Amino acid sequence: MQLKLVRALALASVFLAFMPARAATVDVAGVPLEDRITLSGSPLVLNGAGVRYKAVFQVYTAGLYLTAKAATTDGVLSANGPKRMTITMLRDIDAGELGKLFSRGMEDNMERAAFSKLIPGVLRMSQIFADYKKLNKGDTFHIDWVPGTGTVLTIRGKVEGEPFKEPEFFNALMRIWLGPKPADWQLKDALLGVKKQP
Repeated sequence: MQLKLVRALALASVFLAFMPARAATVDVAGVPLEDRITLSGSPLVLNGAGVRYKAVFQVYTAGLYLTAKAATTDGVLSANGPKRMTITMLRDIDAGELGKLFSRGMEDNMERAAFSKLIPGVLRMSQIFADYKKLNKGDTFHIDWVPGTGTVLTIRGKVEGEPFKEPEFFNALMRIWLGPKPADWQLKDALLGVKKQP
């Protein structure tokens, strides 16, 4: 009887060892974010997450996923493999205005010559947001970098148009939150995992 129990426990431990680890979720202002996801066949970890504030108002949550954790902007931009920024709205917002703010955030965090090369992509991205007119509380969109494909923008579960091919375009988008003039300094620290938001 005891031998059977030992064998059963041994089999159970072997079985559990080969089971994939279940992803846990992190609560960010009531929005659950998985601590691990898979993108384009690669496992990613949640590097950091936080809330974008405008004055005292919560605007959206943001979560940054990478193949391995990085605590600096350069570390994020130079990281290999797929990457994802996921954003969930915490209030209704004019989508066209959000697109313009993203464009301005890219421009503010780049040299003028480098930004000018990305203008066609910036205009296309702004138009995609303008076409939505409004993003509602709870709406989610993803900005994915997929090596060999480009930057893929998915809004409310729908892939929007062709990928933006240039690696510089994804990095310019990431600088909105992680550049020298980020949209929100506390959110930058939270995304880099160096300091939680109060």
